[in-house]
Amino acid sequence: MATRTEAGMEMGTATGTAAGAEAGMETRTEAASASAPLPGRRPTAVQGLLGACHPLPAAAVTAMGTALGVACGHSWQACALVGLAVLSGQLSIGWSNDWLDARRDLATGRTDKPVATGRVDPRAVACASAAALAACVPLSLATGLPSAAAHLFGVGGGWLYNLGLKRTIGSWLGYAMGFGSLPAFVVLALPGHPWPAWWTLSAGALLGIGAHLANVLPDIPDDLATGVRGLPQRLGATGVRLLAPLPLLAGIAVLVFAPPGPAGAVGWSALAAGAALTAAGIVRPARDSRSHAPFLTGIAVAAIAVALAFSRAAAMT
Repeated sequence: MATRTEAGMEMGTATGTAAGAEAGMETRTEAASASAPLPGRRPTAVQGLLGACHPLPAAAVTAMGTALGVACGHSWQACALVGLAVLSGQLSIGWSNDWLDARRDLATGRTDKPVATGRVDPRAVACASAAALAACVPLSLATGLPSAAAHLFGVGGGWLYNLGLKRTIGSWLGYAMGFGSLPAFVVLALPGHPWPAWWTLSAGALLGIGAHLANVLPDIPDDLATGVRGLPQRLGATGVRLLAPLPLLAGIAVLVFAPPGPAGAVGWSALAAGAALTAAGIVRPARDSRSHAPFLTGIAVAAIAVALAFSRAAAMT
């Protein structure tokens, strides 16, 4: 699900948190000025829109959905349709996230956010988000009603997260909906609309929860300063580092052991690779508190899961 992209130390006292949230206008203005592009090198509106759509998560989820289509035996035309539907949904989620979070990103000096730094008009981002969502509906329906319902359920989870679910202890639910529904969408889009195996949905949901924890890890201090208290923020950075690998590895374990037949060398290798990645990218603190290493680790583990799907494709329906 698009982002995009949210390890830092927990805020100390309530007074310290409030002070962080109430940073002076002068400081924020200076930060925005420092991040502004040099004269003559100002990014275009298109570049600003591309930066605001959470391009890496959008591209990664689209690639995963398309790869699952190949694994399930879709024709190239169907794979392209699945990919376009997933991409439009991810773009709508990514753009709506930056649009809805613009004031919060400005307050915390997020120079990596095009809307907060003035590189793109918030109204343009809002319109782009609405247009992407409008395209997502017919593209999803073109794959069939059951598959469209599954995909729009997942996209709805992303929008619920952006609209406020992220501020609650149930913040993980939006990611579980998005990742869990992706294999359902791809499998239901097959001729005859077969129902996907239970373990594909379970593995997707577990990977989504792990991705949520890893994605938010670098942004915990800023989130706490602006009143966002989802599950990761309540756990704190140390808690997230310890917990995030569990659902990620559990997702791979489901793909390894739940389908019929032995785990085999491929399954055990996938588990070992997932364990090594989470230990290096999530459990071990990064030197840069804003490093995207935890999120990239989550994407890498999800890619391992997709690779496993190719060896389990026959059992996915």
